[in-house]
Amino acid sequence: MTTYQFPKDFMWGAAASGIQTEGSTNKANPSIWDLWFQQSPERFYREISSDVVCDTYHKYQDDVRLMKQVGMNSFRTSIQWTRLIKDFETGEVCPDAVDFYHRYFDEMIENGIEPMINLYHFDMPAELQETYGGFESKLVVEKFVQYAVKAFELFGHKIKYWITFNEPIVPVEGGYLYDFHYPCKRDGKLAVQVGYNTILAHAQAVHAYKQLQAQNKVAADGQIGVVLNLTPSYTRNDSEEDKKAAWYADLLFNRSFLDPMVKNEFPAELCDVLKAQNILPETSPEEIDEICSAKVDFLGVNYYVPRRVKAREAEYELDYFTPEVYFENYVNPEGRFNPFRDNNEILPVAIYDIAKNVQDNYGNLPWYIAEIGIAMDEESEGKADETGYIDDSFRTDLMKEHLVQLHRAMEEGSNCFGVHQWTFIDNWSWLNSFKRRYGFYRLDLETGNRIPKKHGLWFKQLSETGQFDY
Repeated sequence: MTTYQFPKDFMWGAAASGIQTEGSTNKANPSIWDLWFQQSPERFYREISSDVVCDTYHKYQDDVRLMKQVGMNSFRTSIQWTRLIKDFETGEVCPDAVDFYHRYFDEMIENGIEPMINLYHFDMPAELQETYGGFESKLVVEKFVQYAVKAFELFGHKIKYWITFNEPIVPVEGGYLYDFHYPCKRDGKLAVQVGYNTILAHAQAVHAYKQLQAQNKVAADGQIGVVLNLTPSYTRNDSEEDKKAAWYADLLFNRSFLDPMVKNEFPAELCDVLKAQNILPETSPEEIDEICSAKVDFLGVNYYVPRRVKAREAEYELDYFTPEVYFENYVNPEGRFNPFRDNNEILPVAIYDIAKNVQDNYGNLPWYIAEIGIAMDEESEGKADETGYIDDSFRTDLMKEHLVQLHRAMEEGSNCFGVHQWTFIDNWSWLNSFKRRYGFYRLDLETGNRIPKKHGLWFKQLSETGQFDY
């Protein structure tokens, strides 16, 4: 048995998003998820939309109390673009949204919970998608920056941690390559343009925040960063062909956003690949300068499962570009798998590898685990016992294994400042709705009640002492 000690000021908390928790009460405009559900409800697990979900809009005070009960000292959520902005042409805000977010953030702060606020969590306004193509259009980049500035001006004196985008590659993958996000297109060149425009929107928002900070219009000690899902690529074997396949996977899935957003440069190899595939985006020298000078203060990293790849053996059959032109996905026959989440591989050492990559290749930038989640379904979690708690010790045991690897990296100098678990209360998760459960509390879909899980008891002790034994 070893005791693992973390720093006293370490940020322990959870992550969620506005669209997945708030519900649609008094929301100013529909998002693409509202539109898509209206068009194709059958694509959503059990045809459950984001209309009510956790109803945080009405229950935020109770929820902050529950956050405190599990020892959270920080919490990431998002402002909904579609809630805050009433008129996308003028940028006029919705007074009800302004009031709600002030009350919500103040409640956290008054209870010793640091709010970390994200501006975009997959929830493109339906109007901007249908009229302009969302981030296909640079006009929508302008609209996003307009929205970001409104948010900074309204809340920047009390919010000290801002995040521009959560997992910006996911809408690119889902909406333009693999058909699991709206607008359900399959177009490699368009995917690259959307990715580039997202990076540009991020850069311009960073510059806008820094300018407001220089003008004393936001907190002097405020910081701005981005959250990326960094999935290490592991090979089938040590062959040069497999190593090259993993290099391509890392370049296209990780470095494509990590390098321009954190290192402020586009990898030459990435540009060569896009040129060879005839899918280079439309850019300008001024835009490149903006991207290459937008310095973030911190990085958030989301991690759930590793990526396994091998050299391509079968002929690539799609008639449009995806990263799989350069490799095939691979399932490790000797791997360890989660029986409660679609048999996804469990590989805690990936946390160590991510930490060392940031340390060695990205200037040891301050970073934190912005999401790490252990999924179980409602049946595998079971019902509450006589103490009123659901027994999810499977989740606790796995979290310990991952934190051991994080601690090892920190002992070697990795500049990690916190861990946020996905998620606080079981929340709505896109096409999966409530198929997978991750929360410290179970959400009863019929009553809206929050039912505690035993993992929260362990987490409270961890956050209060900064240590655990394993």
